[in-house]
Amino acid sequence: MKETTEQTERHFLDKKDFEILRLLQADAKLTVRDIADRINLSATPTHERIKRMEREGVIRKYVALLNNRAVNRSIMVLCQVSLKKHDKRTAKGFIQAIGDFPEVIECYNISGEFDFMLKIVSSSMESFHKFYVNKLSEIKGIGQTKSSFVMDVIKETHHVI
Repeated sequence: MKETTEQTERHFLDKKDFEILRLLQADAKLTVRDIADRINLSATPTHERIKRMEREGVIRKYVALLNNRAVNRSIMVLCQVSLKKHDKRTAKGFIQAIGDFPEVIECYNISGEFDFMLKIVSSSMESFHKFYVNKLSEIKGIGQTKSSFVMDVIKETHHVI
């Protein structure tokens, strides 16, 4: 990453902004005062920078990252999906259906042999099977799926900078 100023989409971010973002990615519960102290800036301009980045959509949301096993979601599946037809109606129907499934925690439109990659969590193999048979496979327009079961998570991060 460059240490100079960067343009991201329409957002002008400088070195201090990136320092703030790194700190918030590591711990979103830091106070403005804590962040200000760590980046050698006073609290008011630090607060203004954070609010600007929230307003501009650079900071989309603050969330709690859960331990899947602790909340009984120990099965993780990466499922590739291709659609039978590549038209707006089919894609829109698929995307809308996926948005309603709490089991699907991430969905990506991808290139290559498949059209979408889903990250699915479940409490058990039986539970995943029920989800697959009763929900996923019932979506109109699905052509083919390929599921891979995650045996171990080697690296998982939300840090992008």
